[in-house]
Amino acid sequence: MKTRKHTVEELVEKCLAAFVAAGTIDLTLDQLAATVGTSKRMLIHYFGDRQTLEEQAIARLEDRLREQFLPSAFPARVKPEGVLTALWGRATAPQSRGVLLLVMDLSRRAWSGSTRARDFYHEQQRLWVELLLKYLPDRIVVEEVLQLFQGAVLAYLITGDRAPGKRALLRLISSRLKPSRHRRRAPKTSKA
Repeated sequence: MKTRKHTVEELVEKCLAAFVAAGTIDLTLDQLAATVGTSKRMLIHYFGDRQTLEEQAIARLEDRLREQFLPSAFPARVKPEGVLTALWGRATAPQSRGVLLLVMDLSRRAWSGSTRARDFYHEQQRLWVELLLKYLPDRIVVEEVLQLFQGAVLAYLITGDRAPGKRALLRLISSRLKPSRHRRRAPKTSKA
């Protein structure tokens, strides 16, 4: 029986899919080979080593996530609430669970000192800030939203309940976008 040769692009795609399905990048080469339908020897042949394979899979994940942060991914004149609702919906969709777990795994690696994982984390933060600054009034509000979003995602992964995170995000946006009560009001004019 003749086996079909894979291209490097196909293997990167299949390896990324395997990492997402597992929710971790910590799969052995034997596990990856079995999942993608090739041998450990062929993975080493195509990539040289595990680090290169991981690097290419992470780069592919970054490309996918970057597409989600393009302002063109949102309807024209969308309000901040609409952007956050869409981002929350994408992040908490059932098919996104593996990606969230993989991103958390990469974050764990960043905490442990992995330069590549730290670069991935910083790039994701930059993309979020860049997108949110198009819809929110200032960087401080963007940072608050980002911190709350990350915490809400963690709570969602633990509980499986999407609603509290969405409510908290919309409440934060609502409170930050309300006109300040401390603004000066025009003096009342008296009738003479």
